[in-house]
Order: sequence, then C-alpha cells, then structure tokens
Amino acid sequence: MPEYCVTGGTGFIAAHLVKALLDKGHMVRTTVRDPEDLSKVGFLWELNGAEERLKIMKADLLMEGSFDEAIQGVDGVFHTASPVLVPYDNNIQATLIDPCIKGTLNVLSSCKKAKSVKRVVLTSSCSSIRYRHDAQQVSPLNESHWSDPDYCKHYNLWYAYAKTIAEKEAWRIAKDCGIDMVVVNPSFVVGPLLAPQPTSTLLLILAMVKGLRGEYPNTTVGFVHIDDVVGAHILAMEETRASGRLICSSSVAHWSPIIEMLKAKYPSYPYESKCSKQEGDNSPHSMDTSKLFELGFVGFKSVPQMFDDCIKSFQDKGFL
Repeated sequence: MPEYCVTGGTGFIAAHLVKALLDKGHMVRTTVRDPEDLSKVGFLWELNGAEERLKIMKADLLMEGSFDEAIQGVDGVFHTASPVLVPYDNNIQATLIDPCIKGTLNVLSSCKKAKSVKRVVLTSSCSSIRYRHDAQQVSPLNESHWSDPDYCKHYNLWYAYAKTIAEKEAWRIAKDCGIDMVVVNPSFVVGPLLAPQPTSTLLLILAMVKGLRGEYPNTTVGFVHIDDVVGAHILAMEETRASGRLICSSSVAHWSPIIEMLKAKYPSYPYESKCSKQEGDNSPHSMDTSKLFELGFVGFKSVPQMFDDCIKSFQDKGFL
C-alpha cells in the first residue's frame, strides 16, 4: 500500500483528501505550519485511522527544504497547499503569487531529492483555464486552454492570474526536475466542512447566505462537490494512464440562480440580494470533462446536492 504526503492538511481539499486516503488504508503524512496547534489540526487527529497511520509534520511554503522530511520516503505527493487571496490586499505579489510559485518550487525540489516519489498530483484550478476574451466562442473549454494573464490583470482577477502563472511555472519546474506530475483543475468547490472553521470557498458561501458581504459576485463559474475533487485527485495519482491536466467541474452557473435555489430551500436566512458590478468574470462558458471520464471517473454530484451537504454541515457546526 503506497504512502502519500498531502501538503497543507488543514485546507478544505487537503483535509478531505487526508480523510479519504486514511479511509482507504494508506499511511499518510500531511504538512501544516504548526503541528502543535490543536485548535487548527485537532480535527485531523479525530479522523478514522489517524492515530495509527497519520503523521502531521511542520513545513512552510516559503522555506526552502522545509518539505524534505515530510516527503522523504513517500511514494506520491499531493501538493494542495496554496494561499487564497485575502480581499483588498494590495500586495498581490507577496501574498499570493510568490507563495504559489515558491511553494510549488520548494515542494517539487523536495520530491526530486526524495527519489522515492513516483508521481506528484498538483491542485491547480479552472481559474487557470477559463479567463480569456474568447471563452464563450471556444467552449467547451478543455485542458489545452489557458487563462490569459493580461485579461486577468485588466479585470483585477488576481487569484486567477496567480493560479495561471503558478501552474505554468510548475509545469516548467516538473519538466526540469524530470518529475511525473499530473494537475487537477477543479472549479468552485462546494461540500461539507470538516475543519472547525470554514475557509476559502466555504467562507464565501457562508457570507452570502448570511448577507454579510453587501452583494454576491457577478460570476459565472463551474461548481463541483468536494467528494468529486478528492476522487479526481486519487484517480490522478493511482491511474497510470493519467497525464497532463484534468478538468474537474460539474455544472456551470451564475450565482443568481444558486442564491434563488438556496432561498427556496432554506428561506430563513438573510441572503445577499444585490449582484456585484465586477466585470470580466461572468462570461458564459462550459467545461469539457471527458478526459477525466476516460480515466474511469464515474460522474459528478449535482449542484443541489453539493449545496445541501454544505448548508447542512454549517447548520450542524452552528454557523447557521
């Protein structure tokens, strides 16, 4: 049974991935900034099999060599750790782009040193695919398409800009290091919360349901259930035929009908009612996921199910 390392274990995707790998009987190592901080990592110790088969290790994306110990001797590495943009942060380069690129460089360097690592699965995003002037014309978008960095800059889409630059850089580094890398490109990830506090995409959903933002995003985006994202990562690691990029996205929709759907099902919350005027992020498009299905992927959960799972977990944990 192969042993795996998952970077950034307290993140939304990483935590679910650690859980799934433990459930499958794997030995798992995961990296966090502070393994002693039980308020952050305590929930990982409660996962089935964690006491026997999980190691939580210290590593920092920006510190060279800090992943060496965690990666030494493992068969595969899931590099999911990545910063998410803090709103209204002016220093995009330092808070987003540098950690994205330097983190990937540091992880891949450790993989090269380790020699045991047979494959790296990198978590990128559909953000590195769908931001381009011709998105609608060339749809369905597939793995050969890339976001246009100038388009991202023009519309201040800095997360997409960073993801695009970082993924291109990751491919360059992997090639230079001779590393077998497969990239998963999920769209907007929805599903139940494992950690004690919601992060990234879940925080945005919670804020919209509670009407805390003042408006909802003027965004047309693919949505995908966390279980499907985890399934795609494991397939990318274990299926020898997997290569290149893999789009992982269910239905594409604007936020307006999503909010209407939630209002109809859960009417008691004070949802956002006003749409943002942000431009450049609402182009209708579709995503071609046939490459994932060709590898044996069985099918995506529906948008209503992913949001039901998400809202229910917020209710169970007392956030709603």
